[in-house]
Amino acid sequence: MKILVTGGGGFIGSQLVETLLAEGHTPIILDNFSNGRKENLPEGVICYRRNLLSDKVERIFKKEKPDIVMHLAAQVSVAKSLENPADDAAVNVLGTVKLLGYSVKYGVKKFIFSSSSAVYGTTDEVLTEESATSPISFYGTSKLVSESYIKLFGTSYGLPYTILRYANVYGPKQRSDGEGGVISIFIQQLLNNETPVIYGDGTQTRDFVYVEDVARANLLAIDNANNEIINIGTNSQTSINLLYTLLSSKLDKPGTPDYQGTRDGDIKHSHLSNAKALDILKWEPQYDLIKGLEKTVEYFRDKA
Repeated sequence: MKILVTGGGGFIGSQLVETLLAEGHTPIILDNFSNGRKENLPEGVICYRRNLLSDKVERIFKKEKPDIVMHLAAQVSVAKSLENPADDAAVNVLGTVKLLGYSVKYGVKKFIFSSSSAVYGTTDEVLTEESATSPISFYGTSKLVSESYIKLFGTSYGLPYTILRYANVYGPKQRSDGEGGVISIFIQQLLNNETPVIYGDGTQTRDFVYVEDVARANLLAIDNANNEIINIGTNSQTSINLLYTLLSSKLDKPGTPDYQGTRDGDIKHSHLSNAKALDILKWEPQYDLIKGLEKTVEYFRDKA
């Protein structure tokens, strides 16, 4: 199948492109490379450098006529969403709506959307897809609003969809600058003999899911879970303190992190049930945290 991957040059998107190629699909990349990197992509892949809001995006649909749209492109920084909610909404909401309109107009068979556990907000419960949604950041709100548009396009225009709500994704090629995830940031700081910063007391927890597992979830969504919302996580939670201990041990970099104040928009706990993913998407994670960290640390060591 011909599959348009928005954000295909990014951390998750580029892994997805490799997965699609391995399965015999033809990925078409749409990315403005504000977060992604051209060097993440395999040689010879068709790539369009465009902003999501550009009217030129419609030409890609008209020319390529993709069978599937996998929409990963987004403004992903919670901090930036708080600083400039209008820009966050423009990219994440309006960008999604424009893609949905083109998908209907040009006969796309399915729309697969990368959402986030940020839609749930703060809770100590194990989160199922039926859990209440109450985001505490504009980023989470933009994802939740996008989900509503996707569902309405499904009911109004018959556009099949699958919405994947990711836990905290990590792995090789994740950025270790301000837009990176905590794992890549900690690894890079430890390799540079810097002191990692933990915001809060470190008892906050996250459900960490490896990037190859996330790519495989998108692949399975092509033929499964029509018109469903699916959590993509490991059904476990790890504290930031434990994560730091594991990484400092693996890198043989003993020391004490720098504890600073909590940040606005940060969720205290995140733990996603993946029962529905197993039942409907036929997906379960292949990587536990230890195995995933080993591969991630190896990548950053080789790159250093």
